[in-house]
Amino acid sequence: CGNTVILKGSENCPRTHQLIVEAFADAGFPPGVVNYITNAPADAAAVVQAMVAHPAVRRVNFTGSTKVGRLIALTCAKYLKDAKREFVIIESSDKVGGRVRTDLVDGFQLDRGFQVFLTSYPEALKVLDYDKLQFQKLPSGARIRRGKDYFVLPNPLKDLFTAPQAAFSPIGNLFDKVNVLRLNFATSNAAEPNRTANGDIALSTLSFLEKYGYSDKFVKSFFKPFFGGVFLDKELTTRSDFFKFLYHHFAIGEVVIPSAGIQAIAEQIAGFFIPTELRLNSNVEKINGKTVQLTSGEEINADKIVVATDAAGAARLLGERLSTEFNGTSCIYFTSDKPLNFSGKPFLIINSNKSEMINHILEVSAIAPSYSPQGKTLISVNLIGNSYLDAEILVKKVLNELTIWFGDEYEWRHLKTYRIPAALPRFDAKFKPLPAQVTENIYRCGDYTAYPSLNAAMKSGREVAEMLCQQT
Repeated sequence: CGNTVILKGSENCPRTHQLIVEAFADAGFPPGVVNYITNAPADAAAVVQAMVAHPAVRRVNFTGSTKVGRLIALTCAKYLKDAKREFVIIESSDKVGGRVRTDLVDGFQLDRGFQVFLTSYPEALKVLDYDKLQFQKLPSGARIRRGKDYFVLPNPLKDLFTAPQAAFSPIGNLFDKVNVLRLNFATSNAAEPNRTANGDIALSTLSFLEKYGYSDKFVKSFFKPFFGGVFLDKELTTRSDFFKFLYHHFAIGEVVIPSAGIQAIAEQIAGFFIPTELRLNSNVEKINGKTVQLTSGEEINADKIVVATDAAGAARLLGERLSTEFNGTSCIYFTSDKPLNFSGKPFLIINSNKSEMINHILEVSAIAPSYSPQGKTLISVNLIGNSYLDAEILVKKVLNELTIWFGDEYEWRHLKTYRIPAALPRFDAKFKPLPAQVTENIYRCGDYTAYPSLNAAMKSGREVAEMLCQQT
C-alpha cells in the first residue's frame, strides 16, 4: 500500500510496542508495513499520502432554482465560470450555501446542524483554498460514554504515541483494535460508491462489520455511535461501499471546521463570482421549458437550466414524485461559563448507551475558539432521527441528560435548536440514484443523485458543468 509505520519503543514499556508489531504480523500485514526500532530516539512516523487526479475544468450557462445557493450550485457555477460561460445563480435566501450556513447568535457562531469537513475529499481539493479557510482540527479518535463512564479511544495512526492507550482501552478487545488498523490497510484503495447496489455493495455497514470479525461489544460501543452519527443512521443500514469510502478518507484526511464557520466554504466559492452572476432573495416558482419563472413574476430565459436544490425542491420544480428517503437529526447548541471537565484532547464525545437521547457532543469552543466569545464554552449536542417533541420539552429533556452526563456544576444556557428532518439521503440497498439530465435542456445535481456527502454534491455539480460544456 506504500504506507510505512515505524515504532520506537518507550523506555517505560518497551515490550508494548513490540507486542503491537507482532499482533500486526499475526493479522497478516505484509513485512515492512509496521517496523519496530529499539535504538535512535527518532520520532516514530506514519506516512499516508492521498493522490488526487486533477481533471479538466469546464463549464457553460447555469440557472438554478429555490435553494440553489448550496454548494452543489456554487461548485457547478465555478466550473462554468472557469470555462468562460455565462450563467446566473438564483438563490432564495439572503446568503449562499443552503444549509452550509453559519448563524451569529449572541456572539456565537452556530453552524446549521453538526457539520464538519474532511480535508481529503477529492472534489474539495480541486476547488477550495484550504489555507484561507483557517481550518481547526478535531483530534482523531473519540471519547466514548459507556454506562456512567468515559473512555478515550485515540487513533494511533494519526498519533503513534497513543498506541499503548489505544491498545489497552477497555473499548473492544485487542483483536478489534488490530482489525481497525487492518481495515485501514484494506480500504486504502476504496472507490466512491457505485450508483447501483449489487452483491456485496448492497451489504449494510453493520453486516460488513460483523463479517469482518468485529466483536458485538465494539460495534455497539464505537461503530454505531460514531458512524451512526456520520450517516444519521443508528442501525448502520447504510451501504458498506460508502462506509469503506468514508473510512478511507477519515484515515488519510483530517476532520476540521473553518475558523469563520462552515459557511466560509460556500462563501469562498461564491467569491469567484461577480454580482450579476448571483441573485439572492429570488424564489423560483416553476420551470417551463427554457424559462425560469420567479415568484415575483419575472421570467429568466436560459439555454440550459440546472436544478441544484435539495431532493424535495427538485421534485417540486421538475414535477416529479419525491422518491428519496431521508435520515434526520436535531442539533442543539448550549453555552456555559465552564469548559467540560475532561483532561487531554477535546475528542468528539460519542454515546454507546441506547437508553439516552444524545448521540454525540462536540465542545466546539475547544476546537475553534473563534466560535464563541472569550471565556464562554460552546457545545453542540446532537440527536439522530426526527424528534416530534415540543421544542421546549426537547430542550428540557436534553438539559436533564446533560446534567446526568456532566453533573450539576454547569449552568447551561440554550442558544438555538436546529431540526433537520431531511438532513441526508438514506443510502441503503433501496437507494435509487437519479440521472443528471432530465430533459434536453434541464439538468439536476445534488448528493441525492449519487451518495450522501459534500464530496458527492460537489462532484455532481462539476459533472453537470462538464456535460454542459461538451454540448455547447
